[in-house]
Amino acid sequence: MMLSSGRRVPLAPVQGWLTVGLVLLLCLSLAWSLDDARLVLGRDAYTDFLVWTAGGGVVAGLLGPAVGWRRWTTYLVGALFAALITPLLVGAVLLPDGGSSLQQLFTATGDAAAGAFDDLIWRNRQTTPQFGHHLLVLGLLVWGSSMFASFAVFGHRRPLNAVLLTGLLLVANMSLTVRDQLVYLVVFSMAALLLLIRLHAFEEQAEWVRRRIGDPAAISGLYLRGGTVFIAVAVVGSLVLTSVAASAPLAGAWTDVGMRVVEWSRAFSRFLPQGGTGVALGPAFGESATITGSWFTNQQVAFTVEIPDGLRALRPYWRAVTYDTLMLDGYARGRDAFPVDRAGNEPLLDGTGDAVTQDGRQVVTVRITSSSGSAIFAPQTPVSVDVPTEVRLIGDAGYFAALSRRGGSGPYTVTSWLPVEGDTVDGALTKNKLRVAGTTYPAEIVARFAQRPPEGILGESALEVLADIEQEDAANPYDLAVDIEAYLKSDAFTYDTNVLDDGIECGQLSKVECFALSRRGYCMYYAATMTAFLREKGIPARVAEGFLPGQRSLGTETVRSSDAHAWVEVYFPGYGWVDFDPTGGGVAQLSGGDLPDGQVRPSASPGPSSSAPRATRPGESDPRDRNEPAGGGSGTTRGDGSAGPLIAVALLLAIIVAAVALAAWRRGPRGPVSAEGAYGMVTGLASRLGFAPRPAQTVYEYASALAEILPGVRPELETVARAKVEVAYGARDLGDDRLKGLRDAQRRLRVGLLRLLLRRSRRGRQGR
Repeated sequence: MMLSSGRRVPLAPVQGWLTVGLVLLLCLSLAWSLDDARLVLGRDAYTDFLVWTAGGGVVAGLLGPAVGWRRWTTYLVGALFAALITPLLVGAVLLPDGGSSLQQLFTATGDAAAGAFDDLIWRNRQTTPQFGHHLLVLGLLVWGSSMFASFAVFGHRRPLNAVLLTGLLLVANMSLTVRDQLVYLVVFSMAALLLLIRLHAFEEQAEWVRRRIGDPAAISGLYLRGGTVFIAVAVVGSLVLTSVAASAPLAGAWTDVGMRVVEWSRAFSRFLPQGGTGVALGPAFGESATITGSWFTNQQVAFTVEIPDGLRALRPYWRAVTYDTLMLDGYARGRDAFPVDRAGNEPLLDGTGDAVTQDGRQVVTVRITSSSGSAIFAPQTPVSVDVPTEVRLIGDAGYFAALSRRGGSGPYTVTSWLPVEGDTVDGALTKNKLRVAGTTYPAEIVARFAQRPPEGILGESALEVLADIEQEDAANPYDLAVDIEAYLKSDAFTYDTNVLDDGIECGQLSKVECFALSRRGYCMYYAATMTAFLREKGIPARVAEGFLPGQRSLGTETVRSSDAHAWVEVYFPGYGWVDFDPTGGGVAQLSGGDLPDGQVRPSASPGPSSSAPRATRPGESDPRDRNEPAGGGSGTTRGDGSAGPLIAVALLLAIIVAAVALAAWRRGPRGPVSAEGAYGMVTGLASRLGFAPRPAQTVYEYASALAEILPGVRPELETVARAKVEVAYGARDLGDDRLKGLRDAQRRLRVGLLRLLLRRSRRGRQGR
């Protein structure tokens, strides 16, 4: 290979092909780990191309130093190749049959990315059926990290930087998946240790050559042989210890992660790859909930409850939030939700759409000690809490969405009204009372909770399941809800927390349609499906999330993160929301069909008498908006929010932060100044900018080389170099005047060295 100037580029790197192989293995272990995690729709086949992006990044980072390019030139050229190659690889995944031209592959990737941007940013939807943008981001991430690692080794000759970056990404991915990825960690560790030893031996060999103090091959062989033995013993010992250790000292490393962090993460979940075998740090009850291909949690205690005598015979669910909007891959809270502050012991739901009377309900007061963030948990309908709270309501009438405490920590006391079952008091619940409750729903209940699901949620398979259920010929909303609940609980469906290996290719289908097709899933699948079925038949329903009843002992109920659950609330005129739990596998602990029959009662409202009950929809007989985008919200949901002002504010804040950071950087060091610290600052900053010192360069040689590039800071470089040599080699103590001059020189160099970014000419001899 020849350059335009006629200089030959050596085919083999100075560090040897073994070093290339170790760097490649380092980056491949990261690519294999991401691929194995099944980050996109739970299909590892979608991310098989990551090994090619890892190889491309390594080649880009290797060729740059070989032809004499500096860091930013190498990165720019490598980024251009990544922008050309990665979309082609992603397009090949999106078009499994293969496109007839490169243009088709580019178009497929571009359409997927543009569709995701249109859904998530422009239209501000909660979800998108696209997944090509996830593949593109993962491919560029692997390419970029591999290119950085390769250039760090062959350009900067700093293998530790390569090991740290790829290692952090590998460990982060391993910590967020429940799949056993120990083999990738072992491969990475062996490659990283061998790479560090190899490069250290290379530097020592170069130093021996420069000083002419013996046979360089001897020191290189000694390092490599000793290092290989050490690595083998360390890896084998670690594997043995992992297999036989009686304790797990790091088992709880993630259990103390703050719930607020988990709650924030859900706000960004719509931008993240969906379907991976992710491990749950704990349940979080945010603005939306995404149904993934698996659900794994932990045994951490979420909260404990002091059980009063009046509650000992009851086993209520502990509700945290409700969701009114169905999406393709989950459910969400409408965008018109608003907060209302309540003082301690102030009525929570007075004046809201979910306000109820005490008729037919019993008062239950419990004391809860929680470690699950700010969320407040309560059985059924909470009426007061003894600490300041924030109630999130939704819609003009104000229907319950969430309840959380405002500041503070520690136990709290919540009072709820639980329905009484039977004919013992007026307003108590029985099957016959709910059968004749009728369908005279409030208008906003119909508009928000009884609208037919958006287009795409109920597909052919889901509608076939609903048709099978309707063969029972339910004559009223209650019987239809009971039939749906019983059918989903039956052997027709299988409870499974991991549906990634079911062999069903759901592609861009909704989670409800995928559940109807595969017949496997966990509580979120069941709850979303029952809610969609009820809404399809005009019956108001919403999804509730919280916890199942925990374990009781000596008057205390312990609820763990593994008890997190989702169920359904169905609205009945005159009675409010009634709980149904369609989850199969013996998980559900309540059933709307378990109510006592009660006395036969006449119909409370005219209501329709057909076997497929429907609520009257204002303005049209068929309430489905055929033009409603898939994954959209309810009829009152606002989806026209613009991100423009937020972007402008973010840019302004970024400029302010950058200005403050530059001012602080320019002011220089705050603590005591030293010759070692000043010289370390120079070498560290210059190294990051592509001008690291060579192993054989002396302090004066390196300072002179930098001064040739930046003559404007030559005096400051000489000051730092002289101080370094006098202190390190002459064992001198610098006086106050010298230290003051050294501080001033260091302050000016912190800014002056940044001009290395603007250097476009090739590095001089000191960089080769």
